[in-house]
Amino acid sequence: MNDYDVAIMGGGWAGNCQARHLLLNIPGIRIALVEPRTDAQVLEDRKLGESTVEIAAIHLCKELGLHDYLIENHPPKYGLNFHWPRKADQSATMDDYYSVWTNRNPTIAAFQIHRGKLERDLLRMNADMGAEVIRARVTDIDLRPGDERHRVVVQDDAGGGRELFARHLIDAGGRKFLIGKKTDNVLRGPEHHFGLSNGASWVRVKGVDRTRFHSGYDPLNAVASHYYGTNHFMGVGHWIWMIPIDMDTDEISIGVMHHHQLIPASTINTQEKLYAFFKANHRILYDLLSTGELVDFHYFGRPGHSARQLFSPDNWYVIGDAAYIFDAFYSLGTSGIAFEVESVTAIVKAKLAGDPKAEEKREAFDAFNRFFMKNMVHTYRDHYRQLGHASAMSWRIFYEYMLWYGCLVPLYIGKWHLDPKFIRLLLRWNPIPFTAGVYDDLNAVVDGDRNIGFMDCHRGDQMERGYTTWRAFDDYLENAKYEPQDVNIYRSVAMCYGRALRFYAVLRWRTFGWAAFSPGAVARSAKLLGLSLAMRVLAYGHDRERRMKPKNRVAADLRAHFKGYRYPSALEPWVATPDAAAAAPGVFSSLAPYASEQPTPMMAAKPLGVRTESASA
Repeated sequence: MNDYDVAIMGGGWAGNCQARHLLLNIPGIRIALVEPRTDAQVLEDRKLGESTVEIAAIHLCKELGLHDYLIENHPPKYGLNFHWPRKADQSATMDDYYSVWTNRNPTIAAFQIHRGKLERDLLRMNADMGAEVIRARVTDIDLRPGDERHRVVVQDDAGGGRELFARHLIDAGGRKFLIGKKTDNVLRGPEHHFGLSNGASWVRVKGVDRTRFHSGYDPLNAVASHYYGTNHFMGVGHWIWMIPIDMDTDEISIGVMHHHQLIPASTINTQEKLYAFFKANHRILYDLLSTGELVDFHYFGRPGHSARQLFSPDNWYVIGDAAYIFDAFYSLGTSGIAFEVESVTAIVKAKLAGDPKAEEKREAFDAFNRFFMKNMVHTYRDHYRQLGHASAMSWRIFYEYMLWYGCLVPLYIGKWHLDPKFIRLLLRWNPIPFTAGVYDDLNAVVDGDRNIGFMDCHRGDQMERGYTTWRAFDDYLENAKYEPQDVNIYRSVAMCYGRALRFYAVLRWRTFGWAAFSPGAVARSAKLLGLSLAMRVLAYGHDRERRMKPKNRVAADLRAHFKGYRYPSALEPWVATPDAAAAAPGVFSSLAPYASEQPTPMMAAKPLGVRTESASA
């Protein structure tokens, strides 16, 4: 068979998640998944991007049904930690750093990811679910207009060629830009990305002695693991990630995102130079790496790029790194994939079903994903100026956490990114202008060498009323409002913007004193206040509308069924009291053959998903 509903080019994270999501949501869909690597090559392919945060984690666990698989095969993640050296020439221990530690287990579980394992296992799962996994490379594509079927030419390692035809064509092939090159869809360079000009240099090392980083004993500061957080080591013109990716081999990924304005590529683009950089700037990481065995080294000179369009009216789509990638800070790339995958599935499902609103959905979802893309790259604006300044950057992280937990996480959980009406409204209250003002003020902190204090994004004793950035303004987790639009996103945004205004007032006062009340700052604040008030009105309307519907269908069904509940009057057969055994000897004698058997250890049970060789050996 060479004719498919969907052809996906690329079997990495994005392509595999897209295939699985389509298979789970569109029964009988015919999918071709083209991937040139063998399973062995996939397992050894350790890519950049090995960590998840809440949106990506929920997508993997809830939308793709991979929670058990992730628990059994990948390390847990206990939030994000941030560290700044107290003195430039002292960095041998964590006592030499000002640190923001995740002080408790996150409410929403996330994971560190061994990319090779994940992609290999997902390829196998997708094949088992009915996708045709074609081990070949794409040599040519012919994009057709409208609903005509696209043509894809592939060739395997033996030289065999094949033509595939599909109504929907998805480019998940990363920086090959299979569709991007055909359509002039790729945007490169700082001028398209708020001046972002960065590179990445990284290694993986196994068998490390993690106690060189931290002993694990911290009774006065945290109830979450420090090692299994994603640790960010900050400095002038750079930040470093430290991510454990394999629990069996104690393998970690450590790398530098550097900004070319301050750190030229020539100073960090080999393994020897990278280790020398660690030794001079973050000795603790150099000592940690020295305890292990090198697995690989990579340098990526200019990873940043984006796309003019993600979802075309001609039924082609670019997702994952084929769409955009900027910087690994906050691990936002995989959350972008979650939005893309769910959007593409909704479009494909609508078009295959002949939904008259299919094109309206495509247009709205393309606009939303480009909105998220633009806001993501703006998150890295002026990083090269601020990363190493502990005061300015800690305030910036606090602010960005406010928007993440107050706006984006509830937006995703409520599936508001799949509501065209909401998307049209969202595009009108883009927070970038206000955020740009915050970044400008933080530049003034850096340029004036000001110390406005050290903010900890996890603590609740720095703002009024014990506010912490993890605060939810709607009880969507407590009441499991997981159905579309159950979360009152308007209330979340209104309350979050109100907190942002208080934050901004404190930031301006500490930075400028009485000069804080400039016309520009007042205008920005007034606009955000107006948006917050408008959201409060919409929040009231949303509550009135939802009051007529069950808060949650699962809970409503349980309550309805429970009305007929009666307490069982008879003892169950496993309650083997002497009197019960005498009253019903036949019941208990039938259980006797099992009484002598040893209980089966939980770990011996066959797990869901796919286990690694080491776990299943």
